[in-house]
Amino acid sequence: MLDVNFADPKIQADPFPLFARLRVEEPVHWSPRMKAWVLTRYDDVKRVALNNAEISADRLTPFFAATQDSPSRYASLMAYLGNWLVFRDPPQHTRLRSLFTKAFTSRSVQDLQPNIEQIVEYLLDQMEAKSRSGEIIDWVSDFAYALPATVIMDLLGVPREDLKQVKIWSDEIALFIGTSKASADKYARAEAGSRAMADYFRSIVAERSQDPRNDIISQLATAKEGREVLTTDEIIATCILLLFAGHETTTNMIVNGLYYSLVFRDQWDRLRADQTLIDPAIEEWLRYDGPSNALARVVTQDVEIGGKTLQTGQRVFAFLNAANRDPDQFVDADRFDIGRNPNAHLTFGHGIHFCLGAPLARLEGQIALKRLLDRFPGIRLSEGLVPHWHDSLIMRGITSMPVRLR
Repeated sequence: MLDVNFADPKIQADPFPLFARLRVEEPVHWSPRMKAWVLTRYDDVKRVALNNAEISADRLTPFFAATQDSPSRYASLMAYLGNWLVFRDPPQHTRLRSLFTKAFTSRSVQDLQPNIEQIVEYLLDQMEAKSRSGEIIDWVSDFAYALPATVIMDLLGVPREDLKQVKIWSDEIALFIGTSKASADKYARAEAGSRAMADYFRSIVAERSQDPRNDIISQLATAKEGREVLTTDEIIATCILLLFAGHETTTNMIVNGLYYSLVFRDQWDRLRADQTLIDPAIEEWLRYDGPSNALARVVTQDVEIGGKTLQTGQRVFAFLNAANRDPDQFVDADRFDIGRNPNAHLTFGHGIHFCLGAPLARLEGQIALKRLLDRFPGIRLSEGLVPHWHDSLIMRGITSMPVRLR
């Protein structure tokens, strides 16, 4: 019997052989260790993403209902993360998304391009200065984290100098959202992080409600759909979601993508020779070992998938990264190909929960890759690099990546 153990360091480092075996032997697999279903085929994962009637995105309510702890112990997690779009089903999801999209439009994303370009240039300047002084450059901390986090801070309209503190709170929340396996105190830490971040945003939301500016918080505070408006807690929840999701996934995309581009040096040389491949390269960054490892769902009505009956109340992990390597969907699926076309990956989800931040993530990746090619075409991984991956079932990213610019 297959033992699906994502805590195994070898599987954590490279889960794709296990994904391949599962797709062939048991694509809809019940894992006693995880007490959940594990899905690995493209069609099944897509079906889970689309099925909002029998498989719910709200995995928090059942968790909090089952916990033996006092509800007050996780009050902030319940109040704020429970209002995230990604954890809501219709009709609540429909209402929140309609109000949210009024603030987060494709036009508002495109308007960010000059700012993104300025941030990219600044970070690359900083990297070059460190290189000249002989300091080690870490692609994660020196660029891939700083870029999307700064963009989101600017988009929300909060001070950049608060970034370090916000990062601490975000990392605490990530232990819970990412279903960390190693952190025994992850719930308490996530509660403290969400409470602190909520307090931080509460005063800003109150200020922008009285004195709106040209930022997302002001737009959320004034958003209306008929008689519907966002409550203060919903605005705070959305701010936390934007800050968390807006940098965690994009950071991982930029890190993982560059890592494989430099490991498979022939693909980096293709990019150097032909920058029209930048857009499809970003799509391959998203597909090959994407930043969103799995969708976590809860069965609300018995449903049959792949000849197995998923029962009410059971958890489901639909692995996006397994689906994105399904040979029935992708030709030569295990090959990293920056010119891949078509490339219908599922990294941003599908259906009503398709990621609203997808255009922003793509834009940041495209600008970053172009300027990196222009300025440091000879960039390489530091010799002997053995990547260490985040302790997470949901998110997928390398924790540190030393590089040489020339």
